Amino acid sequence: MVAEPYIESEKLISNPSDRSQWTERAQGLLSWATSIWVLAIACIVVTLAAAGPPRVWDYKLNRRWLYLFEPDLVWFVQHILDPIAGQAVCLPVLAITAIVLARKRRSWRPIVFAIAVEAAFYLGIGSLKVLLARPATTLHDPRFFQGGLIDIGGRGISYPSGHAAEAVLIYGAVAYLIARYGKVSTRTVRLLCWGVAAVSVNSAVVSFALGWHWATDLIGGLLIGGFFLRLLIIADRRIPDPRT
Repeated sequence: MVAEPYIESEKLISNPSDRSQWTERAQGLLSWATSIWVLAIACIVVTLAAAGPPRVWDYKLNRRWLYLFEPDLVWFVQHILDPIAGQAVCLPVLAITAIVLARKRRSWRPIVFAIAVEAAFYLGIGSLKVLLARPATTLHDPRFFQGGLIDIGGRGISYPSGHAAEAVLIYGAVAYLIARYGKVSTRTVRLLCWGVAAVSVNSAVVSFALGWHWATDLIGGLLIGGFFLRLLIIADRRIPDPRT
C-alpha cells in the first residue's frame, strides 16, 4: 500500500507533459541567460572586477596547477587539448562549414557570417586585448594598462582570453550555421550546443591548469565571446536574405 502512492507519484513526475514544461523552463532560462543585455552586463561586471580590488584573487589563484599535481599530463594538455580552441583548428572548421552550407543553400550568407565572426574576433576582442593591456601571468602583475602589445608583445594582452573567446565565438558560430542553414534535427542542434559548451570548458580549464591566464581572463573571454556571437546572430536574423 505504501508502494502504490509512490508509483503513482513517479508516474506524475515522469509525465511527458511535465517533462516538456521543465524543458521549456530550462530553455527559457538559458535564452534569458544568453540574451544580449545579460551578457553585456556580465561582461562589464567581470571586467570591472578584473580591474578592481577583486583582482587580488587572480593573483592568489594563479599557479601552474597541472605542473604541480600531474606533470605527466602537461604535454597532452598543452599540445592536444589546448589547440582545439586555437585558430589553426577552429578557423578551418568554421570555413569548411560555411562553404559547404553556402553551396547547399546557394547563398553567400553563411560565408558572410563566418567572415563577420572572424572580424568580430580580431577587431572586437583583439581591440579589447590591446586597449586593456593586461600583462600575462608570467609577469606577476594582474593590473590593466601595465602591459601592451608594442612593449611586451603577446604577453602584454592577456584580457580577455583569446582561446576562451574563440571557443564560444567560433564554435558557437559553427553550431549556429548548421542549425540555421543546415537541415538537421533538434537533437543534433542540442548535441552541437553541448559540444560548444564542452570545448569552451576545456579551453578555460586547460589555460587555468597550465597557468597561462588569470581566472578573470578566462571568464571574461567566455562572456565576451558569447556577447559577440549573440550580436552577430541577432544581425543575421534581422537582415533579410535577398534570395527570399
